Amino acid sequence: MEHKLLVLSGPSGAGIGDLINALFARRDDLGTVIPVTARKMKAGEQDGVGFYFYDLEGWSAMKESGELLECTAFAGNDYGTSRRRVMEALETGHALLNLSVERAAQLKAHMPSAVCVYAEPSPAVLRERYAALARSALELQVRLEEAERQRTLADFCDVRLCTDDIPAAADALCALLDR
Repeated sequence: MEHKLLVLSGPSGAGIGDLINALFARRDDLGTVIPVTARKMKAGEQDGVGFYFYDLEGWSAMKESGELLECTAFAGNDYGTSRRRVMEALETGHALLNLSVERAAQLKAHMPSAVCVYAEPSPAVLRERYAALARSALELQVRLEEAERQRTLADFCDVRLCTDDIPAAADALCALLDR
């Protein structure tokens, strides 16, 4: 069986963190891909633990050569996914990435074999989760509009997965990996 790159995306509140934990509890053939960044290392950080760090020259070279399957800038720093790191992870098993829907679309364009999953709860459950977090009706509305915006961007995804029941969603992903 060929190892798969599983890319999870979804709105905040989708339960993706819980879903990832459930997947790792079920699978010993699943690993993560450590992202790359051009930001400076913080005190206590180590290269290859959490991130692989590159200087701006190395980052530019990766970008120009097509080594980056996806990248983004956030708070003045560059982040991305290295093709080489993905391929290394796939040598030993299935690999998992948790990316924003925009970043997942970039990756899918460069690596069509990636299995992209848009994970979200049902609209009622999402509204309930957001209502518990929102400090105002305006904040609730903004959260719901952002979730809808992301949903409309996810047409490229191979699978849409309901996360109302995390164990069932994890089982569905395990079955997907076993195909």
